[in-house]
Amino acid sequence: MSSEKRAPVIYLAAPLFSLIERRWNRELAAAITKAIPGAKVILPQNFRVGDKYNDERHWPDIARECLDAIDRADAVCALLDGPDGDSGTTFEAGYAHKAGKPVLVVRTDFRQNQDRGLNIMLSRTADDVLVRMSFEEDAGKLAAEIARRILKLIAAPRKKR
Repeated sequence: MSSEKRAPVIYLAAPLFSLIERRWNRELAAAITKAIPGAKVILPQNFRVGDKYNDERHWPDIARECLDAIDRADAVCALLDGPDGDSGTTFEAGYAHKAGKPVLVVRTDFRQNQDRGLNIMLSRTADDVLVRMSFEEDAGKLAAEIARRILKLIAAPRKKR
């Protein structure tokens, strides 16, 4: 068995519906890859069936592809900004939790909710919560902190819940 460790696979769960969300996801994924050389960051916004990204005839296939990608990932990074987390992102975080995958929740929104800006079902089932207020707009710094925490979560033994 080789002593070399393979680079991690990280599923980036995030809202992906607006141009701004999609661009931010790409920028952050690139910055995470730079912070963890060789890492593969999976962006569900890139999933498509045939030549279309959002053809309702293929929604079951896209949903299955998302779940399969979480199953293949070493960890999930869930971006949960807004007054309440995006429903798809929160589902992906919950699915990953149930599948035994480490989940890092990232929140840059300064609006508050129950616990660190999150619903307690998210804050208390995440393995780690990174709160970085939006006033610091450097994607590279955020990615470096995400990378540090993701690598720590992957290396740590899984907690019993």
